[in-house]
Formats: sequence, structure tokens, C-alpha cells
Amino acid sequence: MHPAPATTIVGAGIAGLTTALAMARHGVSTRIYERASEFHEIGAGLQLSPNATRLLARLGVLDALEATAVCPQAVVLKKAKTLSPLAQIPLGAAAEMRWGAPYLVAHRADLQKALLERAQREPLIEIVAGALVESAAFDEGSGVRFRLVRDGRREDVRTRLLIAADGVWSHLRHHVRNAVRSRFTGYIAWRATLPLDEALAAGNGAIEADRVVAFMHPNFHLVAYPISGGASINLVAILPGTVPLTSWTQHADDTFLRNSLALTNPVLGRLAARAENCWTAWPIHEVPATGAWAHPEGMVLIGDAAHAVPPFAAQGAGMAIEDAVVLADLLACHRGAPETALAAYEAARKPRVNRVARRGAFNRFTWHASGPVALARDTILKARSREALMADFDWLYGFDAQIAPQN
Repeated sequence: MHPAPATTIVGAGIAGLTTALAMARHGVSTRIYERASEFHEIGAGLQLSPNATRLLARLGVLDALEATAVCPQAVVLKKAKTLSPLAQIPLGAAAEMRWGAPYLVAHRADLQKALLERAQREPLIEIVAGALVESAAFDEGSGVRFRLVRDGRREDVRTRLLIAADGVWSHLRHHVRNAVRSRFTGYIAWRATLPLDEALAAGNGAIEADRVVAFMHPNFHLVAYPISGGASINLVAILPGTVPLTSWTQHADDTFLRNSLALTNPVLGRLAARAENCWTAWPIHEVPATGAWAHPEGMVLIGDAAHAVPPFAAQGAGMAIEDAVVLADLLACHRGAPETALAAYEAARKPRVNRVARRGAFNRFTWHASGPVALARDTILKARSREALMADFDWLYGFDAQIAPQN
């Protein structure tokens, strides 16, 4: 039996790395076990609203990320069929002034790199790659024993607290009594990136280099925004469908996607065709925030392992970052009483995550609306002022996880 630091993290994604950095701020050492043998680019673009970027700034990550991220000037909602704008929500300087931190869009790999490089400079953080944690067991009063597979060999390791940040398909979630399994939502996220010049030419004015643009249609919605310092446009189209589940992002037959966009509007069809053979399919799975997240003997779920939120509110990364900082703060506040900290963590985070999930469900309903519901949506959006539209997001973007009541 090999000892590990008192706090062990499984998964070196956004949730795991942020947790380690947040723990280090309290002087707590952690070891991260990551199953991948190498860190490489994964996913595509993501949106980081002020509730997340304010926390990244405190962890010393934001400066590095801003070198490659883009600060869009607005979110624009358009009808996919006509490309006519319905509403524009100001971002840029207006967002930072209102919510106290920037709204950024970035490649997921750029955020991963910024977190990883910051973690590698932190002496309290050790990262072990190529290590799969395949099972865990609990000894009353003495923490967690887990089975580790590394270089083809198995070994048993003991830790006082095991933080499972191993994603929506967590290997460790089932060890928490009453935890909820992941389920397929019935939607596929199709992702592609195009060089900026190609995307603007194909978009013919429908997309912009400094905006997040969302095209709404009863059968799908398409979001386009700049990433990689503005050099590329990230495209995300979400449609109902199924694909074989082999990985997070996988190549699949994109004929249905391209036809759906082309039949809606020729401009969107040209965009989809320009990215032909570049689209990857991401089956959207969710984990409702209704089950237990912690085992009293020393294991806790964070991020997608606890509550995978579909991307309709663009808060997957934001919720993981909030989780990490809140958990670290509560463990420091209740040092020596981890059971109390874990209970407080669930009590603090579940209402927040559930509210975000409800907002995402509302967005999906309204963005994919048809008939009278779509007509009412369009009328309301056109009538609302930009100030009123921004106020709708005060509860989400203005939220500071470190000063909200936590226990």
C-alpha cells in the first residue's frame, strides 16, 4: 500500500487543475492522477463568462489565457432562416464594468494549457500522467484506498480525500451512494473551426469577427465565435440525433448537418460545406444535480462527474471552475472536519447548478421554438432594451462564488 498526499485528485481537466490551484492557495498539497499519457488539444471552443474569469484571475491563470482568448463585443441572436437579428447583448467593456470581470471566448486547449502551465509552476501540485484510477474502497475513519493502473502495473494507494474530477463518464461516481448516472440527451453537438478569412467569406456578413452569433431554428441552433486570438471561428451546431459513442469528439457522417443548414439558409449551408470533413460529433450527455456528490469517508465529485450540464447556457467550464474554488475554500474553512466541508459544498453548489441547468433548458426551448412560441419569442426579444437583456444575466455572470453564502 503506497501513501499519497492527504488530498488526491483524479483527472487533469479543467475541474481537476482548477481544484489543485485553489487548494494550493490555502497551502494544501495535492497529487493529480491523469489517465492520458500526454496532454493534447481536446474539444474546440468554449465561453467563459465573468463568474468564471474572476476566479481564474485570482488563481493567476487569466493573464496567460488572455494572450490567446478573445473578448467579444456582444452576443447577437439571429433567426437562422432569414439571418435577421433579434437581440444584441453587449459584452466587451460593458460586461466587465457591469459584472466585474471579462467575458472571453477561447479554444478549450488554450484554457487547459494555461491551467496546466500554472499548475506545473506550483510546488504544492504534483501531476502523474498515464495513471488510471479504476476503483476505490473505504475504510471507516481512515480515508480511501484506490486501485491505480500505471505502466501496465497495478498498485494500491491510500489518501485522506479523493476528489473525482474524471468527467461525465466518471469511473468513480458509482462509489458515491445515490449518485446519478449520466444519460444521453438526444442531442449532438457538431463542432468545427475555420480560419477567420474563410469563415467570414462563407458567412457573407452573417457572422462577425468580434461577436458571438447564435442562429436559432426549430430544428437546430448554430453558434459562431472567434477563438485562438481571433485567427479562427469556432462553429457549434446542436441538433437532435444519435452517433455511436466512442469518444468525446469523433468524426461522423455530417451529411444530415450540412443538409439541415443548407435547406434553412444558403449562407449557413456554405458555412457548413466549407467545414466539410472537419466536423466532429459530440454526443451531449448530462448528469442531473440531484444525486449525492460525496461519500462521508472521503470522496467527492466535482465538475461533470457531479453534474454534467448540457451546453445550452454555455456554463460547463464555468460550473467546474466555481466548484473547484468553493470546495477548496470550504475544506480550508473546515480544516480537520472534511465531512462538514463536503456537506457544505453540496449545500452551496446544488442550488446554483440546478438554476443554471434550468436556464439552459429554457434556452433550448426558446432557441428551438416554432409557431406561436417562436413569434412570441421574437416579439419579446425585439422589444427589450439592451439594459434589460444584460440585467437578465446579473444572477449568472455577476455571481462571485467566493463571497456567496457557502454554509
